[in-house]
Amino acid sequence: MAFLDISSLSKTYGTVNVLENVNLEIEQGEFVVFVGPSGCGKSTLLRMISGLEAISSGEISIAGQVVNDIEPAQRGTAMVFQSYALYPHMTVRDNISFSLRMARKPKAFINERVAKAAAILRLDALLDRKPGQLSGGQKQRVAIGRAIVREPKVFLFDEPLSNLDAELRVQMRTELMDLHSRLGTTMIYVTHDQVEAMTLANKMVVMNGGHIQQAGHPLHLYDDPDNKFVAGFVGSPRINFLPCTIMESSAHTVRLLMGDSTVTIPFQGFDSSATTMVDIAVRPHHLDVLSDDSTVPPDHFVIEGAVTFAEQLGDITYVHLILDDGTKVIIRGNRHNYLGQTRLRACASVANVLLFGPDGNRIRPKSDA
Repeated sequence: MAFLDISSLSKTYGTVNVLENVNLEIEQGEFVVFVGPSGCGKSTLLRMISGLEAISSGEISIAGQVVNDIEPAQRGTAMVFQSYALYPHMTVRDNISFSLRMARKPKAFINERVAKAAAILRLDALLDRKPGQLSGGQKQRVAIGRAIVREPKVFLFDEPLSNLDAELRVQMRTELMDLHSRLGTTMIYVTHDQVEAMTLANKMVVMNGGHIQQAGHPLHLYDDPDNKFVAGFVGSPRINFLPCTIMESSAHTVRLLMGDSTVTIPFQGFDSSATTMVDIAVRPHHLDVLSDDSTVPPDHFVIEGAVTFAEQLGDITYVHLILDDGTKVIIRGNRHNYLGQTRLRACASVANVLLFGPDGNRIRPKSDA
C-alpha cells in the first residue's frame, strides 16, 4: 500500500460534483504537485487530505491508517496557505511556536523545535522581529516554519507563492526544493502554474473538471500525454494542434490531409475505420523556420502562415502564425528569423508529432499501447 492512498474519493455540494472517483497513490518522500485550471478541484482535494473538507464518499489513508473520521490536528499533516496568516502582534519566534504552545508542550521542547526550524529556513536572525518588519519571502518562510515545528508526516501547500513577485517566486521554488531534499518528508503542493509544477514535482497530477487527467513525472507527461488537455496544459508555450483528415492507412503509416498538403506519419496499426479526423500535435521547439532557399529535410512536413505577433525573449523569439485555414500556431525561432516577414514557413519532423482523436484522447501506435 502507498504511504498516502486516495481511493474512489468524491466530493459533492448538493447536486454539484466537485471531485468524482479520484484515485491516487503517493509514496513516502515524494514531492507531488496538483496542477490544473481554477475550479478543477485541486485545492478541495488538498483540504480533504488535511481534514478541513468533509469527504462525500471514498477513503483516504495515511501511513496505513484510514483518516476519514480523524480530526485534522491528529492526521499528521501540516498546511501552508496562500495567505501567510501570521499574527501581526507576535514575533517570528512566537508565530512559529504558536501551535506547540497551544498544545502546552514543554518550553525546552518548544525552543529546540523553533531553533531547528529557524536554522533550516535561515530565520535565526529574524526570530525577534514582527511580521510587519519582514519581506514577503520571509513571511512565507515563517509560515512554513510554523508547519515544520509540528514535524508532520505530510506537508500540504495551497498555492503558497502566488502572492510573491516573479523573482521571489523563483527564489522560493529553489528554497522549497532544497527544503524537501533536506527533510525528505512527503509534500503535496497545489498550483495553477504549470511551470511551477514542472520545476518542483517528482510527481505531477494534472486535474480538470474534478478528475485526474494524468499523473506521473513531469517530463513523462510532457513527452507522452494521455489526452489533448494534458498536452495543451503541460509545456510553455503550449503545444500546437493541427486538424487533419485521414486519407488512408497501412500497417506502418497513416496518410493525412493537412490544409492543402498531405503528411505521411509512421504509425503502427492505425485503425482508419475508427475516425475520419485527427489532430496532429507538435511542440513549438520542434518547428524549424525555413528561409526562401531552404531545402525541406526528408520525413518533414511544412506549414505556412501569416505572422501576427512575435515575442522577443532575447536569443529566443516565439513567432505566432495564423495558417490559411485559421489554425493558430506558435514557432520557437531565433531573434532574427522573423524580422520583416509577413508570412513564414516552418517544418517539423513527422517523428515528433502526436495524434489525438475527436474525443481528445491520444491515439497511440499499437506497439505502445
